[in-house]
Amino acid sequence: MKPQRIASALAFVVIAASALTACSTADETTAGSGTVNWWTWDERQAASYEKCLPGFQKDNPGITVKISQYGVGDYFTKLTAGFVSGAAPDAFQNSVPLLGAYAGQKQIMPLDDLIKKTSYDLKVFNIGVDSWKYTDGKQYGIPLDWAGAAIYFNEAKVTEAGLTADQVRNMTWNPDDGGTFDDIVAHLTIDKNGVRGDQPGFDKSKVATYGIGSLASGDFNGQTSWNSFVSTLGWRMGDKPAWPTRFQYDTPEFAKTLEYLRGLGDRGLMPGYGQLTVSGAQQVGSGTVAMIQGGTWDATSITKIPGVKVGIAPTVKGPQGRSMISNSNANNIYVGTKNLDATWKWVTYMGSEACQSAAGVDATFLPSIAKSLQAAVDAQKAQGLDLSGFVNALNNGELWAAPPTANGQELADTIKPLFEAYFSGERDKNVFGEMAKKTEEILGE
Repeated sequence: MKPQRIASALAFVVIAASALTACSTADETTAGSGTVNWWTWDERQAASYEKCLPGFQKDNPGITVKISQYGVGDYFTKLTAGFVSGAAPDAFQNSVPLLGAYAGQKQIMPLDDLIKKTSYDLKVFNIGVDSWKYTDGKQYGIPLDWAGAAIYFNEAKVTEAGLTADQVRNMTWNPDDGGTFDDIVAHLTIDKNGVRGDQPGFDKSKVATYGIGSLASGDFNGQTSWNSFVSTLGWRMGDKPAWPTRFQYDTPEFAKTLEYLRGLGDRGLMPGYGQLTVSGAQQVGSGTVAMIQGGTWDATSITKIPGVKVGIAPTVKGPQGRSMISNSNANNIYVGTKNLDATWKWVTYMGSEACQSAAGVDATFLPSIAKSLQAAVDAQKAQGLDLSGFVNALNNGELWAAPPTANGQELADTIKPLFEAYFSGERDKNVFGEMAKKTEEILGE
């Protein structure tokens, strides 16, 4: 799930603590039967996990599963209302930034006892397990899928510039001169007179095609913008991998990276902050940009633009190799479920190779089980979509997990306008020290 959408969704979660009511323990008298209500915010995931129902119901004939999907805004509003009224779904898809809020409010249950009782093996997952441990050390989520970033490029634009797909897929970067990434972005940029961004006479005020879509971002982790650049310098967002006490925005590496990226806009090689408001797929499809950095969730839409062939490249290789932040989704179980046994059976079936392999074949989310991930990639490749770069990133240890944090909404509300001020030119790099200090205050509350 996109971080910026999660930040917005968090606003619907924050309610007065007094409005939350303690829930009774689950009634297990209906063990092995009844209806399990499961929610997701993604229509593609709803359709994909429908494919798990025949296998599940064959093994569990007395259990009916009802899958409901709501748009991301409505989704979290409905969850919050359900927590207050006691009508939340038995289990639901959640994303790491919301773990702290829900576990802290005691609206989702720790799963350790169930895991032990049923001998459920978390080792089946090759990503996501530790992200779902709360500050009490207990496991609150069963992984479903994860997301990363990639560079999508218009193959015709690359060919017209005399470049190759392999050159794009092997771009190097550093904050001093930008490496081959800078060379390629400049050469792909072209003004309305046909002059390229690396040629004399280039007019940055009249750009026809930008080499790269905007890498500016207001969200605090920059998953599809600046993060995959600064991470190649060894930078990590938090001072600890989980439940950090501060975000490290005040390091020299961070400042140097963002100064370089903002400079791309100053040079006319990428759009200014907020300049283009249409989707990345529309930008690439219209020829407004030659390349765009986007998320896993963009793969289907951006590679299936009518009449435009789009390739996928890994994120840039920096001084310490490639590196990117990865967000994890998982199943949580509502503490007020009245059918815990059946709910646990559904949740653990979703966390099985059989289900994740069935669900992943038509989706662009990446299953958290290695064999299921490969099955999804193979199925997509047969349809002309190559997601192997994401598997390579995972296998090569290039991913690092987005840290679960406390007070996520306050972080989002506080940091976003400061990032926006920086990328719009209203503030300079001295804002980063202020940002780091504010995160320390918020995370320490």
